[in-house]
Amino acid sequence: MMMEQEEEEMIRVENKKQKGKHDKPKPWDEDPNIDHWKVDKFDPSWNEHGMLDVSSFSTLFPQYREKYLQEAWPMVKSALKEYGIGCELNLVEGSMTVTTTRKTRDPYIIVKARDLIKLLSRSVPAPQAIKILNDEVQCDIIKIGSLVRNKERFVKRRQHLVGPNSSTLKALEILTGCYILVQGNTVAAMGSFKGLKQLRRIVEECIRNIMHPVYNIKILMMKKELDKDETLKNENWDRFLPKFKKKNVKQRKSKSKDKKPYTPFPPPQQPSQIDKQLETGEYFLTDKKKSAKKWEEKQEKQAEKTAENRRKREAAFIPPQEPVKQDSGRSDDDKNVADMAILLKKKAKEFGKQKALENINAEEYIAASGEQRSKKKSKH
Repeated sequence: MMMEQEEEEMIRVENKKQKGKHDKPKPWDEDPNIDHWKVDKFDPSWNEHGMLDVSSFSTLFPQYREKYLQEAWPMVKSALKEYGIGCELNLVEGSMTVTTTRKTRDPYIIVKARDLIKLLSRSVPAPQAIKILNDEVQCDIIKIGSLVRNKERFVKRRQHLVGPNSSTLKALEILTGCYILVQGNTVAAMGSFKGLKQLRRIVEECIRNIMHPVYNIKILMMKKELDKDETLKNENWDRFLPKFKKKNVKQRKSKSKDKKPYTPFPPPQQPSQIDKQLETGEYFLTDKKKSAKKWEEKQEKQAEKTAENRRKREAAFIPPQEPVKQDSGRSDDDKNVADMAILLKKKAKEFGKQKALENINAEEYIAASGEQRSKKKSKH
C-alpha cells in the first residue's frame, strides 16, 4: 500500500512540473514598444538554403477567362518570378499551376501564389490579384450560393449587397478597406484580417436576411467616428451604436381546408364501366344493336345542334322591340299645369278686387258718383 501511494505522489509531481513548464512570463509579452500584430517583411537571409522539397498548387478556370489570362499571363509570370515561384498556364486542360523552385526562399509565398491563381480564376483583374503577394494583404472567398435555396430570393439578396450602381459595394470597400468582387455564387475579397472578418459577417447577414447591408454601413461609420475619440477608445460602444429591429411583414394565411374525420375503412369502390353497362342492360346487347343505339344518340345530338344553330341565325332577323312613346302622360301633365295657371290667375284677380274695396274712401266715392250723375243729365 505504501509503495502505491508513493508512486501516485511521484506522478502528481511530474504532472505539475509539465503543466507549468512553458507558462513562464516572457520579457517581450508586456513590452509596449513591440507591436504583436505587425507582420515583418521576409528577409531571404532567414532561409539561405531554400526549400527542401517542391510544392505545387493548381486550379481550373472557366473558358470565358481563357483570352484574358493569355493576355495577362506575362504580368503574372514576372510578378511571381521576383519571389522565385514558377507558373504554368495550360489551355488544353484549362488550368493554372504554381510551383516552388530552387530560388524560392519564403516558405509561405507558395500559399500566396495559390491564392493568386484562385483569384484570377474568379474574374479578379490581374493587377489587383497580384497585390495578394504582399504580406499585409490577405484574401477570402465567401461562398454564398448554398445559404439560400430559392433562386429568386438569392438574386434579390445579392442585389441588396451590390446596391444601385454598386453604391453599397463601394461604401463597404471604403469602410472595411477591402477590395470586393461579387461573381456568381461567390464573393471574392482582398484586404486586412480585420476588414475581411467584418466583411464576411456583413455578407452572410445580408444573404441570410438577418440585416440589410445599409444598417451595417451605418454601424461601421459610427465605429469609425468613435475610434477617433481617445477617451472612448477603450470603452464599450454598445450604448452608442443603433439597434435595428427586424420588421416581419404579416403574410396572408392560406385558408385551411376542413379535414374530414379519420376512418380506418377505405372509401367505397367506384363502379367500373362493365358494372355501369350491366345496370343499364347495355352489356347484353349485340354489336349491331349497340352500333344502332350509338347512331341514334349521334342523330339526336346533331338534330339538337342544327336546331340551335337555326335559332341563332333566325335571331338576327327578328326586329327589336320599339320603345313605347309616353306622350299621353305628358299631355295630361300639360293640361293639369294649364288648369292650375288659370285658377291661380282667377284667384289673383279676386284677391286684387277685395283689396281695392277695402282701400275705398267713402267721401271720394260719393263725390265721384255725384259727378257721374250730373254728366248723364247734361247729355240728356
